[in-house]
Amino acid sequence: MSINRRFAFGLVAWLIVVSCVSASAQQQKVIIDTDIGDDIDDVLAVGLALSSPELKILGISSAWGDTELRSRMLDRLLCETGRGDIQVATGVKTTTNNALTQEVWAKAGEVHTHGNAVDFLLDQIQKNPGEITLIAIGPLTNIGAAIDRDPTTFKKLKRVVLMGGSIRRGYDEFFGLRDARPAEAEYNIAMDPVAAQKLVKSGVPIYMMPLDSTQLKFDEVKRAMLSTVSTPLTDSLQVLIAEWQHGTHQIIPTMFDAVAAAYAVQPEVCPMTPLHIAVDDKGFTREGPGVANANVCLNSDSDQFFHFFMPRLLGQKLAGTSSCVAK
Repeated sequence: MSINRRFAFGLVAWLIVVSCVSASAQQQKVIIDTDIGDDIDDVLAVGLALSSPELKILGISSAWGDTELRSRMLDRLLCETGRGDIQVATGVKTTTNNALTQEVWAKAGEVHTHGNAVDFLLDQIQKNPGEITLIAIGPLTNIGAAIDRDPTTFKKLKRVVLMGGSIRRGYDEFFGLRDARPAEAEYNIAMDPVAAQKLVKSGVPIYMMPLDSTQLKFDEVKRAMLSTVSTPLTDSLQVLIAEWQHGTHQIIPTMFDAVAAAYAVQPEVCPMTPLHIAVDDKGFTREGPGVANANVCLNSDSDQFFHFFMPRLLGQKLAGTSSCVAK
């Protein structure tokens, strides 16, 4: 039996066991900061968070580049999945050459006004001191701005769960058929290394998912499972994956950001090692001597991750409204 067939068979059995996912007694308060719309892993991460009743999502903020268009994409995703109760905040707009690969889908959504991401984050921390997990899955510009404005309030975060960095392993080449490159400047850190420097020095507990542990592949067999159910979320994901494939000329998504979202719900998917991490001016995240300032996941198990991830997407019952598309 092939590996993919064994995975599919195991997943069916797993789905039977976990067909009813109940919320934990105490929901975890989270805010997600994301550059949704470029790579496809952001929307997979947000989709996982929406499908996890253990999380109470206080808001989602857009990061990097055309943050208003990213907010519009978030608006449509939340509308499509019936979660219009979740606030969307627009982050600091920056200049970038990146074009949103899911721009067509985003622009078809209704236009709304949004508050400022930095204001929103600091306000929520003040209202919920020591209770909020910030899931940071984009360049860290909003986070650096929040630290600059009010480092005392920022330090009252419970923790930051971060997709970013490259400690001992760089980007995979040729779908893992060759050894990964040595550690290099990972995108989320390299786009704003000054903000990353502020974060690692902030005193907030950091749980880092670097390239070392997040390059898991959403292969054809797993993607095909999205078509076995039809919900607003799975239908949207199939369209967005197709747009991403067309825009990037890539076929197989890498799960980068979704690993961070999964860790926030189920830490077992990414075991941690305490390390002292320094960020240089080029965005390299280097381990070195000193007191640990981050817990870093250096390795993860693909089967364990997907046995957690897939039932969440396939078993969720999110239901949207009929007025999510602009007329």
